[in-house]
Amino acid sequence: MMVNKEFNLVLLGPPGAGKGTQAGYLTKAYHLLHVSTGDMLREAVKEGTETGIEAEKYMNSGELVPDSVVTRIMVERMAKPDAAGGVIFDGYPRTVPQAKSLDDALIKEERSLNVVLYFETTEKVAIERLSGRRVCGKCNKNYHVTNMPPTKDGICDVCGGELIQREDDKPETVKNRLTVYKERTKDLIEYYMKKGLLREVNGDLPAKQLFDDIDALFRQEGLINDGDNGQ
Repeated sequence: MMVNKEFNLVLLGPPGAGKGTQAGYLTKAYHLLHVSTGDMLREAVKEGTETGIEAEKYMNSGELVPDSVVTRIMVERMAKPDAAGGVIFDGYPRTVPQAKSLDDALIKEERSLNVVLYFETTEKVAIERLSGRRVCGKCNKNYHVTNMPPTKDGICDVCGGELIQREDDKPETVKNRLTVYKERTKDLIEYYMKKGLLREVNGDLPAKQLFDDIDALFRQEGLINDGDNGQ
């Protein structure tokens, strides 16, 4: 059982840090809604909401959807029943202006962020994780050559399609992605640090061990009840 009626958190960390895996653990353990910018935009457009229609105009013209519109869509999504326990923001905010926009929108709704988790991950581990990732060329199911290999090497278990390595998962590309990420997010990390929300966790740890550490952190800070293992 959560201490807070609503538990909202942001996941930050470089590619290969394991944010997606931890989002799965956190969603299941604490009954949170995992939201991503792309999914929310597509959902709002499909539903034809006022904000979705506004976003669609930008998308159809090839323009970036303004931060204010993206934030509005995120906050509107939080009003749905399946988000009653709180949400995990993954991939948003990416910049300080987006973070400020989200803060302002949440304040208007009498909501707030509880914590921002930053996954501190070494280049070596990130490269190992991403360069080992494979995706089915037909159904897009993800695999990993060591952590989650297919039954038959190079062949998708689901549809029999050929597994491929994406260009942006190749070692030389991953190195560049990590450099770009650090440069783009240093101000955002500092922003949340100054607000007292940032908590660093060791993204190099195996997934289950990392989740146990996160769970212990939440209990220590009173974000969840000690009597609920949530798992």
